[in-house]
Amino acid sequence: MMKIAVATEGRMVAEHFGHCAQYSLFDVEGGKVIGREVITNPGHQPGFLPGFLADLGVNCVIVGGIGARAVELFGARGIEVITGARGPVEEAVSAYLGGTLKSTGSTCSHDHEGHEGCEH
Repeated sequence: MMKIAVATEGRMVAEHFGHCAQYSLFDVEGGKVIGREVITNPGHQPGFLPGFLADLGVNCVIVGGIGARAVELFGARGIEVITGARGPVEEAVSAYLGGTLKSTGSTCSHDHEGHEGCEH
């Protein structure tokens, strides 16, 4: 079984990984979604969220933007990160499962208020 976490704002893929309101978690088996739950973001703390989501069994993260350090931390746990996703959460997951959602590979590399450590 696979578990996908999508950074979520309402019904849309969130632009900022660490600062999103929620994570939509999708359980996938045989290429099909068999379960879904939405959890509240426990809060942005540098280095925390990759471990938190890994402990929930997440294998893949889908997001609009994310910091390079977070991508490294996910990679160290064997978790795939898809960046540059946009639009409705369900469509992003369907596109990923269908092989049409590809990561842009870009990460946040700018400094601005509230993004110290830039882990979006």
